[in-house]
Amino acid sequence: MSKPNPNLKSGDFFSLVLLLLGAFIVLLPLFVVFLTSFAPTATSLENLSKNSWSLANYRVAWQQGKFLLAFANSTLVAIAVTAFQIVTSALAGYALARLKFRGRQALLLVVLATLVIPFQLLVIPIFLVLKWGHLINTYWALILPTAVNGFGIFLLRQYFQTIPVELEEAAAIDGANRLQILWRVMLPLARPALVTLFLFTFIGEWNDLFKPLVFTTRPELRTVQLALAEFQEQFTNNWPLMMAAVTIATVPVMVLFLIGQRQFIQGIATTGIKN
Repeated sequence: MSKPNPNLKSGDFFSLVLLLLGAFIVLLPLFVVFLTSFAPTATSLENLSKNSWSLANYRVAWQQGKFLLAFANSTLVAIAVTAFQIVTSALAGYALARLKFRGRQALLLVVLATLVIPFQLLVIPIFLVLKWGHLINTYWALILPTAVNGFGIFLLRQYFQTIPVELEEAAAIDGANRLQILWRVMLPLARPALVTLFLFTFIGEWNDLFKPLVFTTRPELRTVQLALAEFQEQFTNNWPLMMAAVTIATVPVMVLFLIGQRQFIQGIATTGIKN
């Protein structure tokens, strides 16, 4: 029987300490936000432990911030953008991974080049196109500018390359065409990558403030982040109320990430590994 390696144990202990330290640094601000949100109004952090906690801040923040309409708008926009990105990324990613055509590598480089261009640099031409199409101050102004994403295309392209070609050849022998192969063979096997793309896109759209701020002015189109920004201007000095509003806006995406974290980690870990 071999003796345990003391170096391995010490290395594992050092890694565990670093992970715990990193988790503490990351979670501490969230804990302070969550703790402050239960404090009575106008309570300082120094006197927080001496006061009774209450859920009144959440009720007031929900009513004053009009988060019900904002939640509905953000959910609609995030789901629509995510659906568009999954469809376009799956079609383009499969074409770049499997189809043989002239200029495929050049097209892939163009897709990758879009990742280094900040969205803010494109806001003026996008605004002009939306204005030309009479889409300003509509839901389409919040959906169409990010309906296609180079990251999603590259992510699914890399994951499709990890799937054995023999599975597609077997489906083709059975009479399946390209779209049937994509729908019945590739997409079910690419579920981790699809969940990863879904989480990235949904959370990104939920937390987006730039598009609603630039492309909309109608109050009925307010999203969660825009409502949160307006709430912050109204209650600048009321920290417990502000922290309650921040918690309200953050909890949905945290729950969504916790539900899909296993598929998310698997999708990130396996993307780019070719069989």
